[in-house]
Amino acid sequence: MTATPAKPKLDNADLSDPQYYFNRELSWLEFNARVLHEALDDRTLLLDRLKFLAIFSTNLDEFFMVRVAGLKQQVAAGVHKLSADGRTPLQQLDAIATRLRPLVQQQNQLFEQELRSQLTDAGVYLVNYLDLNQEQRHYLHQFFETRIFPVLTPLAVDPSHPFPFISNLSLNLAVLVKDPDTNEELFARIKVPQVLSRFIELPDDLQYEGEAASVWTAIPIEQVIAHNLDSLFPGMHVQECYPFRITRNADITVEEDEADDLLLAIEQELRKRRMGGSAVRMEIQSSMPPTVCQTLMRALEINDDDVYAVDGLLGLDTLMRFMGLPLPHLKAPNWSPVIPLRFQRMQEAAEASRKLDRNDGEDIFDLIDEGDVLVHHPYQSFSATVQEFITQAAEDDQVLAIKMTLYRTSGDSPIIKGLIAAAENGKQVVVLVELKARFDEENNIHWARKLEESGVHVVYGLVGLKTHTKITLVVRKEAEQIRRYFHVGTGNYNPKTARIYTDLGLLSCHPEIGADLSDLFNFLTGYSRQQAYRKLLVSPVNLRDRMTALIEREMEHAQAGGSGRIVAKMNSLVDTKIIAKLYAAAQAGVKIDLIIRGICMLRPGLPQISENIQVISVIGNFLEHSRIFYFQNQGDEEVYIGSADWMRRNLDRRVEAITPILEPTLRQDLQEILGIMLADNRRAWELQADGTYVQRRPPTPEQTRNCHQQLMAMTLESSGL
Repeated sequence: MTATPAKPKLDNADLSDPQYYFNRELSWLEFNARVLHEALDDRTLLLDRLKFLAIFSTNLDEFFMVRVAGLKQQVAAGVHKLSADGRTPLQQLDAIATRLRPLVQQQNQLFEQELRSQLTDAGVYLVNYLDLNQEQRHYLHQFFETRIFPVLTPLAVDPSHPFPFISNLSLNLAVLVKDPDTNEELFARIKVPQVLSRFIELPDDLQYEGEAASVWTAIPIEQVIAHNLDSLFPGMHVQECYPFRITRNADITVEEDEADDLLLAIEQELRKRRMGGSAVRMEIQSSMPPTVCQTLMRALEINDDDVYAVDGLLGLDTLMRFMGLPLPHLKAPNWSPVIPLRFQRMQEAAEASRKLDRNDGEDIFDLIDEGDVLVHHPYQSFSATVQEFITQAAEDDQVLAIKMTLYRTSGDSPIIKGLIAAAENGKQVVVLVELKARFDEENNIHWARKLEESGVHVVYGLVGLKTHTKITLVVRKEAEQIRRYFHVGTGNYNPKTARIYTDLGLLSCHPEIGADLSDLFNFLTGYSRQQAYRKLLVSPVNLRDRMTALIEREMEHAQAGGSGRIVAKMNSLVDTKIIAKLYAAAQAGVKIDLIIRGICMLRPGLPQISENIQVISVIGNFLEHSRIFYFQNQGDEEVYIGSADWMRRNLDRRVEAITPILEPTLRQDLQEILGIMLADNRRAWELQADGTYVQRRPPTPEQTRNCHQQLMAMTLESSGL
């Protein structure tokens, strides 16, 4: 990681000028376009292509529920504040629609015109109802009568029946029927129940007969309903039926300083979300007549810009169902996380001790005492490392207290069970549950109550600050002293996402970092106003200032004739102050490489401004989620990991913790990870000065450097497998 000489900088450049920044929302759309490309790329296996289509759809749903909804609220309120790139909210909405519509069409054309036929070739038949024979239709009619009909509720719309509320992300049918007595045409809406499967499977003896032997045959549920509407409207003539799907504003706003009980306030807001805010998008099939579309638009109070028409299925997020098909050759092999060698030895020693009916085997605290441990998920096992740390702490007689922040976790979390067990074992257990973790609020409320019922001290964070940091502190009595063991991570304490998100964690008993964590927990749970930390970089206290100082130090080295080098990996780069500081560093001669998965507002490659900055994005079967910050410091390198991106919310409005990696061998490990990612030519995309991304391509298949495959191979080798 050596620096290269800089070209002369542009004197007196105004680094706040909008021309030097990309639009945040459009940058996010480019990220989702890269996700879509994984589905478009014929190097991706068939079921994985469907998976990426589903992820693209799910991402868009959240984008509309939060980002588009927020812009629409600004327009409605008459806000004209310009974004960093100089656009009004209305201009941003126009630009979003212009960029997004072709992507949505591309997604649906890919599925309808290419992937469905490939599924057919593999014996997977997603069949239209009209293509079924009489025996298959009879089966589906019986299925409808017994399994679907009892759940449905047709809702009439007429002077005595106001237009019904349509819930967020629901698939619906707009039905036109005619009264034979009055010849009047009537409108009704049917919600497709989300409690039922989107695809209705045919039994083995009724599988679709095509050229390939059938593995699975199914029909979209909305078609089954549409072709059995006579049962719902007896005595009426069903004229037409058209599916549509609604997206609503789903952001939650809580006035924390006015809430006597934050948990109850969040619950009330969740009820509002379930009812739904204003509609921000309607998806329809292109075959829907303008008259029906206009009826829906008037009722939902949306305009033409909010309507997305496609040729084919709506709600492609449900394509994730295909990943469960018994066709392993059509998807990437499942990766089994590896247990690191040191943890293997610990397990073997513990097992040997149990066989001899002794209790002197090595435990995880002995392992950490030997030296700091860096764990890399999903390459290395979460359950055998981080989860085991919490489990052993809960059972260890010498452990006095466990303190933890919980942002997101799984529904059947063994982490929660471990914390409950610790409280039942008489330990002091404190858990900060972040109730404001978007779209996980309900889950976190459930676990907060469960923990409180078990005797765990549960706190909900600080007014005005979302607690996003991922830390666990274990206080243990050893001989005549108290020692602190801890985990500082980049990802959530969630065993499920730990299998698909790349994250890092430090397990250590370093006394100064442990003391910092004690101070941080006192800040979170009490009235501490801690303003100084020994080793940790903590927001909103010192993280911004420390990161700025680290960048400036590289500038000073470069200006003094030395070399400057920064490598930073994160999810998003949005903070304009940090970006301006990176521009200044690049002008001073600092070589900067950024690995930004998602949003990047920095423009690389601008003459005399950012020629020394390269930005890549890595998209693959694992979701890049780890944050790593490397500063060369004239050979005395410093490397940090933690929970924060370079975004204003992470630096100023959240509680975050970034830890230095003090062990030289672990710093080298992180540099190797960064080097592998920077050299990737299969999963990496290079950001251009005009905002487009260009995917790297290996010169030959033999020269492919896939960072995920390389890291899997290295993990197997290092674990003796």
